[in-house]
Amino acid sequence: MNIPFNKPCHNSNTLKYICDAFERNQTAGDGAYTKLCNKWIEEQFSVAQSLLTHSCTAALEMGALLFSVKAGDEVIMPSFTFVSTANAFVLRGATPVFVDIRPDTYNIDETRIEEAITPRTKAIVPVHYAGVGCEMDTICDIAKRHNLPILEDAAQGFGATYKGKALGSIGELGALSFHETKNIMSGEGGALLINDTSYSEHAEIIREKGTNRSKFFRGQVDKYTWVDTGSSYLPSDIIAACLYSLLEDASAITARRLDIWNRYDAAFRPFEEKGIIKCPTIPEHCTHNAHMYEILLPNLEVRTNFISHLKQHDIAAPFHYVPLHSAPAGVKYGRTSGTLSVTDSVSETLVRLPMYYDLTNDSTDQVIEIASEFLHKL
Repeated sequence: MNIPFNKPCHNSNTLKYICDAFERNQTAGDGAYTKLCNKWIEEQFSVAQSLLTHSCTAALEMGALLFSVKAGDEVIMPSFTFVSTANAFVLRGATPVFVDIRPDTYNIDETRIEEAITPRTKAIVPVHYAGVGCEMDTICDIAKRHNLPILEDAAQGFGATYKGKALGSIGELGALSFHETKNIMSGEGGALLINDTSYSEHAEIIREKGTNRSKFFRGQVDKYTWVDTGSSYLPSDIIAACLYSLLEDASAITARRLDIWNRYDAAFRPFEEKGIIKCPTIPEHCTHNAHMYEILLPNLEVRTNFISHLKQHDIAAPFHYVPLHSAPAGVKYGRTSGTLSVTDSVSETLVRLPMYYDLTNDSTDQVIEIASEFLHKL
């Protein structure tokens, strides 16, 4: 495509830091750059601890282990999310309980959570769609009253806030993604954010293959050994070196993406005012990170034709999730709470426009021009 949907970001320090990791003879997990990334995240997100992982999937799986999720348990989450949100708990034998989403932000409908709670419910997993915060005050209140922990899936939420708090820093645990499709990326990568320090020691053990290796390197034990279940959730320090180069530019990257987002928004709001499409909704108490610019079209047929129209002009504009509750594995392993009519409707009509740091104003304007050409005919 002349204008792809996404293009991975890098800067002048990316290769420099990667080479430096080799020169330090320290390319395995928890090297110098991993430590730099964790410190940066802890300071910028105001969290007690950050543990870099090889993916957001890994961070979610660690969360399931930390919450002691087991066979027969249930975990509440939206169906409109990536498979990793559910897989992390299905791997532990639990049942994902799918709740409908809001029609404005496409986040989990907080008013539908409480009715989904049963004696088997073990945790709540809100997903901050498109870097827009879920209604965390309400969700935290429900969780507190039912003594349930929260794992925030903030895969798309880097740099966004809810009432001044960084997404991922509100629940007991949070999970970030640094996949190449994310605002700040390292190809693959993620982080587990720990806000409740009672999970810290266990998290380090799980991440280090079930050993107390972290204590050993801090000099707290004279040798390390296998003490619990765990896995290899560390990223290579090569990955961390790539990530750190972009963390240093995080403000500039977010600012540029917001410029593109605002350019789209100014062009497409008039179509929303005419009732032709629906544009993103950003609540006043949230700041977003321009992770994506999505629009809702009237129906599936129009969306299919819209995507085809852009493709004919070498512009990639994909739809998003097939809802988990309707996927073969979702039917097999999960259950729904109430109707998911909003989820079904959004999944059939949503389309995402190209969004990446290096997208020029000329290319942005070209997307606007070609998309508007189609929308004017509706």
